[in-house]
Amino acid sequence: MLTLVTGCRGRVGSTLVSLLHRGGHAVRAASRNPGELSLPPGVPSVACDLSDPGTFADALAGVGSVFLYAEPSHVTEFLAAARTAGVAHIVLLSSSAVLGPDAASDPIAASHHAMEQALGDSPLTTTFLRPGAFAGNAYQWSESFRSGRPVELPYPHSRTSPIDEADIAEAALAVLTDTRLRGAAYHLTGPESLTAAEQVGLLAAASGSPVTVRTVSRAAWKESVSPSLPEEIAEALLDYWATTAGSPAELTGDIEKLTGRPARTFAAWAAGHAAAFRA
Repeated sequence: MLTLVTGCRGRVGSTLVSLLHRGGHAVRAASRNPGELSLPPGVPSVACDLSDPGTFADALAGVGSVFLYAEPSHVTEFLAAARTAGVAHIVLLSSSAVLGPDAASDPIAASHHAMEQALGDSPLTTTFLRPGAFAGNAYQWSESFRSGRPVELPYPHSRTSPIDEADIAEAALAVLTDTRLRGAAYHLTGPESLTAAEQVGLLAAASGSPVTVRTVSRAAWKESVSPSLPEEIAEALLDYWATTAGSPAELTGDIEKLTGRPARTFAAWAAGHAAAFRA
């Protein structure tokens, strides 16, 4: 069965393509700009812009399963094209944010919630992967590490269970290739509950770059990220960190259930990506 992987410029999508290809599974890599992809030899690419329905038919031709990113603007057209093409199974990279009480209006969860609603109403078999905080979110601190400045945190004791993107890709591989795992929703977490300050400490140990944590106000943090982060997203993140400060993050065993081994630790992620945090 040919699998279409969307969002192949992302860490999860690019890793999943390599895993499928290495395992002998037919895979097609999709991106808005396929010419910019770096793919394993022999993996074909195709233009697929989830905000442009005109790209759907060619991308889906001959496809049996899809790994789909959460872009809801034309999900109805995408699902119609998928049915026409004979797609049997869609794996959605959703978010654990949809488990919150106000997911439909939460600016972080809304797009994922809309996708899950549309796919849930579709006759296509759908599997939802709902990861929490990506380990790769730590890259937001890399410039502070490299420049020797303190890492500024509005809620240094906010806890998450950061998950390695490689674990998400391996979970996707499992549900795409084992029919027994299809049609369910999986809440994907890392193996431990860590504060933001603890994550900074693990990165400092791995990179050998001494760094301090400085607590800043909500307003100061929001101002610092305003060039790259919309205000409503920044406010939602601040509210989330406020509610999780001092409370253990939820841990699930879904990575082990899907892959047969425990989720990778954040310390292991930090060791593997230490170069990005060295002065």
